[in-house]
Amino acid sequence: MLKVAFNASALLWPLTGVGQYAFHLAHGLRKQAGLDLDFFYANRFSTGIERGGSMSAGQLRVWVRRWVPNAYAIRLALEQRHFDRGVAARKHDLYHEPNYLAMRFDGPTVITVHDLSWIRYPETHPPERVRAMNRHFEPRLRNASLLLTDSSFVSDEIVQVFGVDPARIRAIPLGADPLFQPQDAAATRTVLDTHGLRHGEYFLSVGTLEPRKNVQTTVAAYASLPAAVRARHPLVLAGMKGWRTSALQRSLEPLVRSGQVRVLGYLERMELASVTAGALALVYPSVYEGFGLPPLEAMACAVPPVTSDASSLPEVVGDCGITVNALDADALARAMESLAGDSALRATLSARARARSLQFSWDRCAAETAAAYRVAAASTS
Repeated sequence: MLKVAFNASALLWPLTGVGQYAFHLAHGLRKQAGLDLDFFYANRFSTGIERGGSMSAGQLRVWVRRWVPNAYAIRLALEQRHFDRGVAARKHDLYHEPNYLAMRFDGPTVITVHDLSWIRYPETHPPERVRAMNRHFEPRLRNASLLLTDSSFVSDEIVQVFGVDPARIRAIPLGADPLFQPQDAAATRTVLDTHGLRHGEYFLSVGTLEPRKNVQTTVAAYASLPAAVRARHPLVLAGMKGWRTSALQRSLEPLVRSGQVRVLGYLERMELASVTAGALALVYPSVYEGFGLPPLEAMACAVPPVTSDASSLPEVVGDCGITVNALDADALARAMESLAGDSALRATLSARARARSLQFSWDRCAAETAAAYRVAAASTS
């Protein structure tokens, strides 16, 4: 039996990308034979899996990151102290850090690296986070027994940027939450009525409102659509407010006032699944992604995604969506208008999307991760 210390601190906040990864992977790993999982929650260990913190906790975290000097360094130091005490008492065989920055551990360490966005696009992150990542990431990367990534794209980047031996990396794709599946108008009605939406008649954008998600281009593309298209098909934004959103807010104001854009904020998973399943298309022109869960979750709902052709997104979407240059608002608008006006195209892409989504699962992710643990433990010993 392999006793694993799994850092589940990402579950203390509203579950965005890394939190979803940690949550679903933790549940999947519990089904794997030969593992004894022990979850670390910033200041304590527990054998239970928590579901995610409140919105107020998430907003407090954003505020602290923005205004408290050296917030990352302080948090890392405090967590290390609690982690050391727990490990000394509980005697773990292996440690998995699912969120980049591994703590010190005297034994096999597995780190999940979701992307290198703070290196490729540092302007899309708060400066404090970039400084912390630049200072702490590479030394911990070098000390890891094995690295996991969400895509081959990120594996290749790690090799290119840090010169890591490819044999030390495993690309393990993520899965779609089972909540995300096709739903008809009757199934989505209760949720959509709450927001004044009609099934199959709105564009959806999902993700934290921050520069890297490129919502500004989505809004610009939508604003350029013919008035008749916008009147029939509103744009829905679902996601927690991040940072550097002033320009986006200015672009949104007239569209929100006219009812053409609906800002729903952060949605709980069941509600988000219904909002996703009821969409005409997902619009996701992110400038950089290590995987991109929202497109996969839309695909699982048989909703065609319109994404950028950047980073890992083509690896996930394949031929079941439309890809455009991330910063080409005109191309994005043309793709949106095509899907709005061509039911045959929508039907074709919907069928492909659902079929392709079935190739990805959290059970597969967990099984391959458990296999990676065994490799790391064996190679270290």
